[in-house]
Amino acid sequence: MRDILIIAGEASGDLHAAGVARALAARDARYPLTGIGGDHMRAAGVELIEHTDRLAVMGFVEVLKHVPKHWSLLRELKQRLRSGRVALLVLVDYPGFNMKLAAAAAAAGVPVLYYITPQVWAWGEGRLAELARTVTKAAVILPFEEALLRRRGIDATFVGHPLLDCAGELPDRATARASLGLAPADRVLALFPGSREQEIARHLEAFVATARVLEARDPTLRVIVSGAPTVRLSREQCPFPIVTSGSVTAFRAADAALCKSGTTTLEAAVTGCPLVVAYRTSSLTYAAARRLVKIPNIGLVNVVAGYALAREFVQDALQPAAVAEALAPLLDVANPERAAMIRGLEGVRASLGTPGAAARVASMALELVRATAHAA
Repeated sequence: MRDILIIAGEASGDLHAAGVARALAARDARYPLTGIGGDHMRAAGVELIEHTDRLAVMGFVEVLKHVPKHWSLLRELKQRLRSGRVALLVLVDYPGFNMKLAAAAAAAGVPVLYYITPQVWAWGEGRLAELARTVTKAAVILPFEEALLRRRGIDATFVGHPLLDCAGELPDRATARASLGLAPADRVLALFPGSREQEIARHLEAFVATARVLEARDPTLRVIVSGAPTVRLSREQCPFPIVTSGSVTAFRAADAALCKSGTTTLEAAVTGCPLVVAYRTSSLTYAAARRLVKIPNIGLVNVVAGYALAREFVQDALQPAAVAEALAPLLDVANPERAAMIRGLEGVRASLGTPGAAARVASMALELVRATAHAA
């Protein structure tokens, strides 16, 4: 029996791909699952060809160091696609690598299901024609993406955002605080500097400095830091308690959060936590991004909202005093600015669809495999 090949090049993709693998197993799909991923995919029954720990990079400049490894792996996967052993290629995010693999699959006659497609609405509009040529079906996770891709001839379906599955049963505020040793009356700020070493290096110092500014205003302020299990933070780097039990708990315990740009901002919406968005990258990457990015806001929560719901501080604008000024009203539970943001976050969450994204993608995968088998 031929394989379903699943490719996820970094930690977030590993998590979402694992959900699809579990959903396939629940349907008793009986197709061997192989791929590139991490511990979540392995635990879900996927036989790994390569682990994401050796692949995950970020930025235009940083990826150059990993080019030889990526090309070697790409050659290996192309051979696998040409061998006739693959019934379906499932791609999850990671566009720099996965778009090349989609082209190889199309050339080999292997159907392609792309889950969490490239953010062509922000940059890389030229990829739309390439997606139309190489992707059999696209499973998109933002509400406006389906119409955008369909207008360009891509068979796209909005499946809902996987965060709605990952969040599961959200703990209430009291439970989340009790689990972290926080009192019900505490005023709490949560910091989300990122899950990669490069993100930590560029964000943590400014995030900690911002918290220090707010502490000087209110010595009773409690500060917590959401830390990824894969990144170690020393006491010198981070003087605040580190939460490793999951970002959902930290969000639910906090009155407000300072978040690096990305999916984390949508987690804030799902959990209902007011936030400020910040992002800093290398100067060369930022210069390149400014020429390519076509949208006014970079935080996904603002992109989905359609307006600047959360304040953004990007690159040189990431100054602790200014960020602290934006966070201060969000830490005040009686402040009308905080209440307005919470209403806006509720709207964002509602627009993300309903739980069950992984199950919908698994159904799409099986339909493609069966259609291909029937055609053969």
